[in-house]
Formats: sequence, C-alpha cells, structure tokens
Amino acid sequence: MAEQQKKIFDLSLFKRLLKYVKPYKLIFGLSLICVIGLAVFGAFRPYVLKEAIDVNIKTQVYDGFLFFIILMIGLLVLEVICQLFFIYYASWLGQSVVKDIRVKLFNRILKFKMSYYDKSSVGVLITRSVTDMERIADIFGQGLFMIFSDILKMAVVAGVMLFINAKLSLIVFVTLPIIVFATKIFQKYMKRAFEDVRNEVSNLNSFVQERVTGMKILQLFTREDTEYKNFTKINERHKKGWLRTVWYNSIFFPIAEFLSSLTMAAILIIGGFDIIGANSTATLGELISFTMFIPMLFRPLNQIANKFNTLQMGMVAADRVFKILDTDSKINDEGKVVAQGFKGDIELKSVRFSYIENEEVLKGVSVDINAGETVAIVGATGAGKSTIINLLNRFYDIDSGAIEIDGTNINQFTLNSLRQHIAVVLQDVFLFADTILNNITLNNPDISEEDVIKAAKAIGIHDFISSLPNGYHYNVKERGVMLSSGQRQLISFLRAYMTNPSILVLDEATSSVDSYSEQLIQDATDKITQGRTSIIIAHRLATIQQADKIIVMDAGQIVEMGTHNSLLENENGYYRNLYEVQFLNAEAV
Repeated sequence: MAEQQKKIFDLSLFKRLLKYVKPYKLIFGLSLICVIGLAVFGAFRPYVLKEAIDVNIKTQVYDGFLFFIILMIGLLVLEVICQLFFIYYASWLGQSVVKDIRVKLFNRILKFKMSYYDKSSVGVLITRSVTDMERIADIFGQGLFMIFSDILKMAVVAGVMLFINAKLSLIVFVTLPIIVFATKIFQKYMKRAFEDVRNEVSNLNSFVQERVTGMKILQLFTREDTEYKNFTKINERHKKGWLRTVWYNSIFFPIAEFLSSLTMAAILIIGGFDIIGANSTATLGELISFTMFIPMLFRPLNQIANKFNTLQMGMVAADRVFKILDTDSKINDEGKVVAQGFKGDIELKSVRFSYIENEEVLKGVSVDINAGETVAIVGATGAGKSTIINLLNRFYDIDSGAIEIDGTNINQFTLNSLRQHIAVVLQDVFLFADTILNNITLNNPDISEEDVIKAAKAIGIHDFISSLPNGYHYNVKERGVMLSSGQRQLISFLRAYMTNPSILVLDEATSSVDSYSEQLIQDATDKITQGRTSIIIAHRLATIQQADKIIVMDAGQIVEMGTHNSLLENENGYYRNLYEVQFLNAEAV
C-alpha cells in the first residue's frame, strides 16, 4: 500500500481500465475528435481577434472586417458544438464502462464463498458497487478526456503564441515551470487525501448499514446515545478528510491565480512599453490576443490539477473494485455431472472442516443417511450441526474426507445442479422487499401464481396468505418486517416446497415461533418431507421424536446415533440428558 501511495499515477491500473473501453471504440474516437476540436477552435479565436485588430480596427479599414466577425462566430459555434457532443459522449462512455464493470463485479460477488462474507463488511461491498462506480465513471466524463483536452489546448495555444510573438511568449513561459512544480506537489498530497476520504466513506457506509439493520437491538438495549457518539466520531474523521482536500485546493488555486495575474501584468507592462517605443516588435492586436491566451494557457493548467484529482479518485475507486474482482474466493465449480435429481442417499466420510485454520469444527464425522429417511441432528450450540448443512450445499469446501450423494462425490456435480435439488429452510428467514409471490418464486418465470396457490393449499398455508391484504401480492417490505417470525417461516417452507427438492433441510425451523405457527409448520413439515430425504436440525426434541434416525453431536463429533426410543434407553447418554432437561423445564413451566 505504501508503494502504491508513492505512485501519483498507476499506469498498469489505467491500462486495465482501458480494456473496458474496447467495445466502445467508436464513441471513444468521437470523444477524442471533440476534444481536438475544442482545443483547436478555442486556441484560434484570439488569433482571429488579433488579425481583426491589426488589419481592420487599428487601421480603421472596413474591408474584410465582416469576414473576421463571421469567422469568430463560426469558431465559437464549432467550439460549442464540440463541447456539447464531448460532454454527452464522454459521460455516455463512462456510464457504459461502469455498467460493464458493475455487472462483472456483482456477478463475482454472487459466486463468492460464504467465508468471504464472514470476513467482509456489507457496507464496504455496497460502497464498491455503487459509490466507487460513480468515481470510475468520472474518469471518462470529467477526468481523462478533460485532462487530454487541457493539455492539447495548452500545446496549441503555446504554438500559436510562439508563432505570433516569440518574445512575449517567453515571458509567459517563464512562470510555467513554477506552476508545473506546484501542480506536481499538489497532486501528490491530494492523492493521499483522497485515499483517506475513500476509506472514511467506506467506514461511514459500513457503520450506518450495520446500525440501521440492527436498530431494534440498539433501541432494546438503549444504545442510541452511545452509537450517536460513535457516529459523530466517524463523521468527524470523514469531514476532516474532505477538509484536507479543501485546504490543499485553497492553497494551490490562489497561488496559480496569482502567478497568472502576475504574468498578465508583465505582458501588459513589457508589451505596452514595446508598442509605445520607437522600435516596436509587438502590435496592439498581439498584446490583446495575449491577454486572452494567458487564461487559456494557465486556466487549463489549474484545471488539470483539479481534473487530476477527479482522475485520482476514480483510480483509487478502480483499484478497490479490481481488488474485489481479483479476489480468489470462488467455490471450485469444475464438476461435470449435471444432477437431474437425487434418490437421496447421503454419506459423510471422515469429514473434517474448520472455518478458521487449525480450529476444527468437524472432527472426522462419518454418517450414512438413506434415501427417503427423515434424520434429525441435535446437540449444543457450536456442535457443528449447521456446518454439515453448509458443507452439503458446498457453501464451504471441506478440509478432508468426502461427502457423497447417491454414491457420487458432491464435487463432481455442477454447483447449480447440486443446489437446485437441495432446499434449505433456515431459522433466520430472509425475505426481500417484494410481494409474497415473488419471495416464493424468486421471480422464476417457470413458476406461475396458480402453481404457488396449489402448493400453498397442499401444505396448509393458503388461508394464512389469503388473510393478508392483497394476499399473495402483499409487499412484506425489507427483510419481511411486515410479517411475524412464524409467518416468515411459513413463507420459507412454501418457497422450499416449490422447488420440489430431492433433499430437504430444516435448520432450527421452529425455534422462535408461536404455538399456532409451530403447529402450521409442523403440519407443513409432515407433508413436504414425505417421499424425500429430510434433515432436521432442532433444539426442541419434541419436534423430532418421529425421525427415522437421530444424530447427536458434541464438539464437532457424533457421540450418539439411533431412534428416539433407543437413545432414551441409554441412561447416561447425551441425548437422554438433553431430553430430561427439556421436559423437566417444560413441566416446571
């Protein structure tokens, strides 16, 4: 990072960015033509004025004066046209490039391992996908082409000035190295300042996103004042970062403006004395044209510094986005077998897994689950129950061992076909800010509303959905806040049922619902588990007594296995201890 900060401009990063311009070569070329037009037409207006003054105004000759007026108007009109097309095409190009990068980034994010999200801030990812993308668009709309336009305009202006009067030109050029030196220092400090600003923007987004999501917790534990103070500190750092950029601007631009005014004064004094003198080497037209040339030469130089800031912000944003694109956190999807459906035989062979290196969560787990069986997994929190489900869906890859479905290693299946035939109902149900129908179908065009209604009736939750305003078209708002936890669970059951899975997983599906919803869920469970392999993770042992097999886990290992009745026969068994504790508590209540 320190090495990158020393670079004022990362050429390799810029080249990589330009690769996204290739599909839009024509627009890129049109933008360049407009830039060249802006430089040429703008630079020749003072020259035409100089000719009009020396040929017509100074000599008081009307002949040909109208031509210069028309030529001046023509140059001005052409400059306006070039400006119009440049602004449009440069912005169009920037937004098109950003659209392509954003789509690629989102596609990349969709395929990351769950371990990436375990370690990454949602707020940071939002910043990269939204705010940073706009900064990249500015590279083309306000940075790259504007810098090229300013440099080209300066070069053309300098050439015309030398052609008109070399002596006056040299006076102007004396101050240029000072401004160039100041610009270089300015760019160096501004790059560091902008990197600090981008960091603080990410921190601010992350903080706000997490607090808004967890607002109920903050209010329940009366942490409003504390979080307000924390936000104030982060916001203050953000303000200071921006003020640092303002401070650098407030130093640089007045200095540049002072040097420009000083140069203008020198031209007027020296040129004026030259014209008044007997051996005049300058004309009145040249002197007046130079008063126009100086702002055209110095202002672009000042603007280059400003546009370079925009370019730097875009480059910093591009670097952050490309780092995500370069992140190697994708599940290996080299399987060749496209699953058309599973019988449902599942076998875990000495499976070992750790979320954090050298901290095993599963310690050599082996188990057979026969097709069509309903298998329950119980155990204390952290025993590894949910981890087995995560590995079955290949949200994570195991450290060693193997997981097979119908005798085939799950790594040999294509990832999509594997997950298409395994449905999971989680304890914490996530619903999108959309209608119930769209949350069930997930906008799958192959599932009609009639199919959803038929399925809802089959598992006994149609009446519940119909009782809501607008029924299946009821908008549940963000994360399903308009529904109770039990109602959200019922929606997730129907969503899983609609996929007609070969393997069904219920992860703590009734752990936090009311008794009425629990009965509906239990009835739905009985129906959707029929004829398919089902794995139920549960804390409430009363819900899994009819399971064909109960697997008892502790500290990442299977400690017991059997039916409810056979496990209760072991007086000192782990399962019997859990059962007695739960039912004694229930009787006490």
